[in-house]
Amino acid sequence: IIRGRIYDSAYWRGHCFALNAATLVEKAVRLKTIGGQYANTRPTNFLCLTLKLLQIQPEKDIIYEYIQDKRFKYLRALGALYLRLVGNPVECYTYLEPLLADYRKLRQQGPSGQLLTHMDEFVYSLLRDERVCDIILPRLPKRDTLEATGELDPRASLLDEELEEEEDDDDDDDDDDEEESDDEA
Repeated sequence: IIRGRIYDSAYWRGHCFALNAATLVEKAVRLKTIGGQYANTRPTNFLCLTLKLLQIQPEKDIIYEYIQDKRFKYLRALGALYLRLVGNPVECYTYLEPLLADYRKLRQQGPSGQLLTHMDEFVYSLLRDERVCDIILPRLPKRDTLEATGELDPRASLLDEELEEEEDDDDDDDDDDEEESDDEA
């Protein structure tokens, strides 16, 4: 049903007809919103470009570049959704989890209008929810299961680095205090 609505949309007919992986980037960097359908029947431009990616099936290296591009947040979001649709679970966790540290704002077009969301929230929903942008996603095993089978290494938290730095600073302060007490005696 959604595919038929995309094919009938003016954006699809006017902008998506002869796109390839390179020219699709030009359209993706001009995106202003993410989302599925709005007004209950109209597909967003984001959804149209997602379908085009599914049709042209670019190399995964190209999609990895979309995801790793820090300049264009909507291109990054498009690559993330596409990888979640076609990638295996290990690829999804490996390439999407680093995006949880991207806190840039995104506009999300929905049936009730535009909402403000963030890249990390969007990626979190890609990893956890069954439906994103009005698309039912393939099942993704839990990260714990993949860690238990040895397919993924345990996730390193961004907070671990900060805690280690803080502990190192505390150790340095303790050493300085001991030296001062030796000098006083």
